[in-house]
Amino acid sequence: MASLSVKPGQRFTLPDWQNNSILISADAEQQRYNSHHIRQEGRALRNETGNQARWDEHNSQTQLKDRIATVDRWRETLARLLTEIDLEIDALTKIKEAAENAIQAKNLCLDVAIECLTFRESRRDIDVVRDPVEEELLKEVKVIEKTKKELQQRVDDAFKQLCLLKEARQQLSSDYRHKVEALELDRQCVSFSPTSGNISFKVNPTRVPYGTTALSEWEQNSQRNKELGEAELKASVDLRGAITLTIAQTNNELDAQRIATEFALRKRIRDMEAALNELRWQEQNTLEEIAEVEEDIRQLEEEIRKRTLDLKVAHTRLETRTYRPHVELCRDQAQCGLTDEVQQLEGIIRALQQKRTQLQDALDALYRQLHRIRTDIGYKTNSLQLDNKCMDTRKKLVVPVEKFEPEVDAVNRTRNLPRKSQLELA
Repeated sequence: MASLSVKPGQRFTLPDWQNNSILISADAEQQRYNSHHIRQEGRALRNETGNQARWDEHNSQTQLKDRIATVDRWRETLARLLTEIDLEIDALTKIKEAAENAIQAKNLCLDVAIECLTFRESRRDIDVVRDPVEEELLKEVKVIEKTKKELQQRVDDAFKQLCLLKEARQQLSSDYRHKVEALELDRQCVSFSPTSGNISFKVNPTRVPYGTTALSEWEQNSQRNKELGEAELKASVDLRGAITLTIAQTNNELDAQRIATEFALRKRIRDMEAALNELRWQEQNTLEEIAEVEEDIRQLEEEIRKRTLDLKVAHTRLETRTYRPHVELCRDQAQCGLTDEVQQLEGIIRALQQKRTQLQDALDALYRQLHRIRTDIGYKTNSLQLDNKCMDTRKKLVVPVEKFEPEVDAVNRTRNLPRKSQLELA
């Protein structure tokens, strides 16, 4: 009879088998519980991160749009300033040209004044006098030169202001271009979305680029550029007003001086004949005074001669008394009196000589004056002819410089100015 072959091995008991089944069931339930918990956490995290990502993207989008609006406002401000500066540069250039034309317009007046002075240089000797006519002519030349200098200074100021305006414009233009570029980049950033084709990972995108500025510094720079442009605009407008006023004032000064010069010239011509009569009367009185001075000089010389003899006597007495013997050579009252007499006589002679010198100088002056008076009568006739010639020359000036008032267009900031000043000849 065959027997059943049984492989030897471990045998578990029934309780072990039951416990194993229970353990497997418990582990399955625990794993399902853990998986369910993780799934719930994943769903919550997905919802939370999705909401946070959408909110962050919305916040970034809003901040970008706000930044675009801020930069765009500054861009519009800078564009307005650039337009105003361009208009102001054009207006200041025109008023500068008007000032240059006004300088050129003064040349005819200056030529006439110098011509009159040249005519009057032909006066002879004593008649070459700084009379009111010459004073007014010289003053007229100074006024013309002063007005030209003032106008030239205004031209120089206008040139400098134009340089400052152009410099401010260049700085504003640079800032304007930078803001336009920044706007384009920020608008491009606003247009990006997860479906955009040109998005990708970048190397260290959160780095702070070299040259990055703080927001306050950016605002200060924009405000500084704006204030600079406005300040230069105001300075230019004020300068244009000052140039217009200077042109009007210089024209008025020159007209007033021209009238004063011609008035003095007419008065000088009227006074010339009276001066001739006065010279004849002065000639007679000078001759009488010369005679009296010559007589006084003769009397002073006689007095000096007498006092000199008295001084010789006193010197001789003093010298003679020096030969007294021994103790007799004392300083007695006679010695002191003689010494005082010498000192007094020397002082008297010096005073008389000084007065004689003064009288001689006065006599020489009288003779020179007499010569001038006698020759001046002929000079006066020559001067009268020259002054009449000056009057004929000044008739060239009907109106020295055509007056004009620059017309200001407050809206367009332009001034309509004549390109060339017109001179009207008689």
